[in-house]
Amino acid sequence: MTTALQSPPRRTSSRLQDASLLNGPMLLLRSIKGFRRNQSWAWLASIPLALLGLGVFTFSARAEVALSDLTGPQAATFLADNLWLFIATILVIFMNAGFAMVEAGMCRQKNAVNILAKNLFVFALAVTSYWVIGYSLMYGGSVIDGWLYFQGLFVDPDPSAALECAAAGDTGCLVPAVDFLFQSAFAGTAATIVSGLVAERVKFGEFVVFSIVLTAFIYPIAGSWQWNGGWLSELGFIDFAGSSIVHSVGGWAGLVGAMLLGPRIGKFVDGKAQAMPGHNMAIATLGALILWIGWYGFNPGSELAMDQYVAYVAVTTTLAAAGGAIAATVFSTAISGKPDLTMIINGILAGLVSITAGCGNMTFAGSWLAGAVGGIIVVLSVAALDAAGIDDPVGAFSVHGVCGVWGTVVIGLWGVDGMDPGAAGIGLLNGGGLNQFFIQALGAAAYGIWTVVTCWIAWQIIGGFFGGIRVSEAEETQGLDIGEHGMEAYPDFASS
Repeated sequence: MTTALQSPPRRTSSRLQDASLLNGPMLLLRSIKGFRRNQSWAWLASIPLALLGLGVFTFSARAEVALSDLTGPQAATFLADNLWLFIATILVIFMNAGFAMVEAGMCRQKNAVNILAKNLFVFALAVTSYWVIGYSLMYGGSVIDGWLYFQGLFVDPDPSAALECAAAGDTGCLVPAVDFLFQSAFAGTAATIVSGLVAERVKFGEFVVFSIVLTAFIYPIAGSWQWNGGWLSELGFIDFAGSSIVHSVGGWAGLVGAMLLGPRIGKFVDGKAQAMPGHNMAIATLGALILWIGWYGFNPGSELAMDQYVAYVAVTTTLAAAGGAIAATVFSTAISGKPDLTMIINGILAGLVSITAGCGNMTFAGSWLAGAVGGIIVVLSVAALDAAGIDDPVGAFSVHGVCGVWGTVVIGLWGVDGMDPGAAGIGLLNGGGLNQFFIQALGAAAYGIWTVVTCWIAWQIIGGFFGGIRVSEAEETQGLDIGEHGMEAYPDFASS
């Protein structure tokens, strides 16, 4: 890449498309005079487009001047890192479609609209609350060292620090806008996990309020303990992409809600769990594949730079998903006698969650094994929750909560120190001792305790203020689509 050493001499522009923001208004006025003479409504319609174009070109010009201070390799690295994170962000946001399809497909037809509405709306809520205060609480300046951070309301989009970072020759120099967008997608994921646990019986409005509290306060404060150099980071805790920070937090938050709500009508009869089959396993399967694809933004994107390690993380992620799918299928078939599609789906997701924390600290073989153990764990966990009388309609806590904890502590069992070949072992079983295992267990426990306590308080306050968080028995029997939204997902088909 080459950069011009001198800019060409500037000329006074006489054309609107070449005008700067300073002389543009005068040319616009002349255009308006032309409009008055010619009575052309097309000219009037072009004015806001011209203003928008001038604004975009002026911003681009300013960015180009700033980038011109970088050398060719510096500018290329800066642009590649930010472009990669933007692409990864799109993949993570697309995971919302996967979550919606898995949850809707695994639940009953009469609640499909409600589940789809929650999954769609929760991302809008998460982005807004995270923009107003959540991002500041997670990545702001220190208020209580190691525990609490804050930088004021709203996100500061000034890219100057990122450009200075790139000029110093560093990698991973991200402009605040793309970094915020990526992090807000993670916040939305945590809130979406809750939706699956409380499905088919929670009030829509109360769930909305809880999602705001979770993404504005509970999740960001906990996330800062690791990803903003907080006390867990100082201890050496490892959570590369959020097995605990995102997935277990969402799982624990949803578990508290599910326990306060109680089971769905008809789920338990004489203390025994009854099957309540999902209405559309084709949609659920497609959703699982969308989530798998989206995870390539979730994990490799967390490298926060386009470097030689992105592909490594993508491979560890893939192998863990494959191990989870195979182990869950074989194990559930050995128990029930036939392969269960829901367990294949949850096995894939369990493998992905199991590697999210350690995708940068696992060998390829270790990644497959971590995912396979996660696949077995998810089958056992689903049965254990049923035995405990806890109703988790889609297995969300087993996938995200239990396997989130497993994905965190497995680093202390056979994790390695980085992604380079021959990296030293830091896990107990490969010569690393017990230290890393205890740190990982402490971190997983800290996230569990924090989330359970704060979410119990939040759910109780919301329920007390709004008169409970569960729909009426009549609404639940009829279906939340009619009771909460006044519509059906499949109006042309008779309900069974």
